[in-house]
Amino acid sequence: MGISSFKTGSMKRSFLAGNAAYIPLGFRAIFAGGYTNTQINVIQYVNIATTGNTTDFGDLTQARDNSFGNVSSTTRGLHAGGTAPSYVNTIDYITIATTGNAIDFGDLTGTNRSGGAASSSTRGLYFGGYNGSSLVTTIDYVTIASTGNATNFGNTNASGYVGAAVSSTTRACQGGGYNGSSHIANIDYVTIATTGNAANFGDLTQNRSSLNGAMGSNTRGIYSGGNTGGTYYNIIDYITIASTGNATDFGDLLVAYSSAAATSSPTRGLVAGGFPSSGLPVDVIQYVTIDTTGNATDFGDLLAATSSPVGNSNGHGGLA
Repeated sequence: MGISSFKTGSMKRSFLAGNAAYIPLGFRAIFAGGYTNTQINVIQYVNIATTGNTTDFGDLTQARDNSFGNVSSTTRGLHAGGTAPSYVNTIDYITIATTGNAIDFGDLTGTNRSGGAASSSTRGLYFGGYNGSSLVTTIDYVTIASTGNATNFGNTNASGYVGAAVSSTTRACQGGGYNGSSHIANIDYVTIATTGNAANFGDLTQNRSSLNGAMGSNTRGIYSGGNTGGTYYNIIDYITIASTGNATDFGDLLVAYSSAAATSSPTRGLVAGGFPSSGLPVDVIQYVTIDTTGNATDFGDLLAATSSPVGNSNGHGGLA
């Protein structure tokens, strides 16, 4: 009896030819790097459809935090830039369905950290950031299936770093951040398949930076948490990616905190780790159901309490 494969919607399946029984391969969330009491190189994963603690996947090419995540295809995940502790331009990649250490992909156009990142199935975008002395206003892009250095895409509409980005199959939206003097609520957007400068989409419900990554389906983008210096937020906002306009309240995180990783399947969004007002990183993973509204629910734990990790998956909204 032969084994065949096909794709239905955004879920890959295998089935036994002859009786059409299939085994869902599932969607995997990857969380990488971050800070415990130092920068770490740990990569870990969970099955998004279940609940439970993460499992070790392998290591990044170097320990770092505040890097760019959320760039991935159905097969490959990329992690770029960050602080190690100096600023780096490294881009790593992994094969999501396997386990093992990351491999060098290429370099960003400059040393950079703490920007937003999002992707379609073919192209990954890196928005802005900070290079150690000034804000970065450029947007870089890579072709995920290849290896090589990033290329300039255009410029952000509102300068800022420590924001977060989310995507549909056609559009990427970068929200929030810090511009060196104030925390911003601005959301930018670009069309992923083109190049050019970002345009204004609308605003988050609250000015804030150090958001907990971003996550979403092909239709809805979700931004959570963040801070404005001394004030931490448990806010979860959402937008309809195909339109423009201000974000709407979705619900609340379990606690108010910032600097966590986030990623998703088409139906469920995960937020992992982070830094609350207590001053100590957390290991909690929580989840929301993207198409509804409501508060987050406990999912499980990371391998260790970690702030400023990054996430990606083989099932986010840009892959629908």
